Amino acid sequence: MQRNALRLDRVEFRRDGRVILSDVNLNVGVGEKWVLFGPNGIGKSTLVKMMASRGFPSEGTVDILGNRLGKVDVFSYRNRIGLSSLELSRTFPADEDPLDAVVTALNAVVGRWRDTYDEEDYAKARRLMDRFGIGYLEGKRMLKLSQGEMTRVLICRALMADPDLLILDEPTTGLDLGGREVTLRALGEIGMDATSDRAVVLVTHRLDEIPRGFDHVAIMGRMGGGSVEHGEIRPVDVDPNMGSDQVGRADPQPGTIIYAGDLAHGFTSERLSALFGFRLRVIHHDGRWDAHAE
Repeated sequence: MQRNALRLDRVEFRRDGRVILSDVNLNVGVGEKWVLFGPNGIGKSTLVKMMASRGFPSEGTVDILGNRLGKVDVFSYRNRIGLSSLELSRTFPADEDPLDAVVTALNAVVGRWRDTYDEEDYAKARRLMDRFGIGYLEGKRMLKLSQGEMTRVLICRALMADPDLLILDEPTTGLDLGGREVTLRALGEIGMDATSDRAVVLVTHRLDEIPRGFDHVAIMGRMGGGSVEHGEIRPVDVDPNMGSDQVGRADPQPGTIIYAGDLAHGFTSERLSALFGFRLRVIHHDGRWDAHAE
């Protein structure tokens, strides 16, 4: 029987009376490399919070590394989860050295206080920073980092404690072309490592930022889905019976996972055309994905 690193069962999330996510189901097995894909505003970041034990569902259950979210003290297993996210970046002290921001992942804390680390810990942190092309940041301050530099510091931090579950939320945000390719190459090595039991979930809304080696995808869309009919795109958010004065004022349908499986059957031109609301042609070449409007 397959062991799950992450299991979401009938998850719903509500905020201010509005249903943001509904009927979300996902199983991520130990050692699997998943992409969580979907347009902006679909609820990916909300889902990431739950996967990382930093948010709770309104309904349904979330099991992380064998622990039921809300039933077990999250601090007893949070150090087994490596997280890189924009929200986490906002929690660091402004004068924190990026090297310390990486090494403090060993204790799952943000900001140095009374915790201590040895030279071996710092040597590992430096190796990670060199791997992602940011070794030069040692001795600087988090406040002074560009968005792309911050992104790579967060990835290094996420990897520092050799987590059993690695969650990378938009890991190429703010990177220029060179920085993006350096990062994607390193993440590709993680994706193609068949010897590791580490489960990885990489979150993105761009096909061209999916590293090699990731072979599962969960695609998020709106409840009810969209369709391509008679050559025309019909997104789910548009009710054909709604008057023109009402369009754009009604809350969108909740986000959910509309497909979970291999990338080749998930990233079809028809599926992504319906998802984004205009006709797209999906391209897969030399292990990388992309899409262009037709």
